[in-house]
Amino acid sequence: MEFTSHLPTGLREHAERRLRENIVGWFTSVRPSGQPDCVPVGFVVQDDDTILVYSQPGKTKLRNIAANPRVTLTLDETAASTDVIRIEGTAKHVPGHPPAPEVAAHVAKYGEYIASSGFGTLEWFAEVFSEAIVITPTRLHAFTRG
Repeated sequence: MEFTSHLPTGLREHAERRLRENIVGWFTSVRPSGQPDCVPVGFVVQDDDTILVYSQPGKTKLRNIAANPRVTLTLDETAASTDVIRIEGTAKHVPGHPPAPEVAAHVAKYGEYIASSGFGTLEWFAEVFSEAIVITPTRLHAFTRG
């Protein structure tokens, strides 16, 4: 992942592992009124260093990025906020992007999770979360105190 290259080796490895393995991140976009909107999302870092997120049609985040593409994706898995990864970037709604069952990285990360969580199948997921958002990272912040 090129966008983690500025981090020291240990922190870079840690951040990249979190980006590969964390199931949920917090996607923040901004409403036209200026109010931030932060929602949990699944995400996959793609081979080209962009980050793929799927959304249900008509959701606030889609309207927000149409007006203002600047977003953040934040990972925080600790109660004390001592292991935070925050990615700033620009997001784009990509109609016609391959659906989740056709994206190998998405299937590898979420296929078993979706099936075992009682949510349904990847095909169900693709029907419900049919809109792709692609984030191009511009900056990454990583803070961990282990």
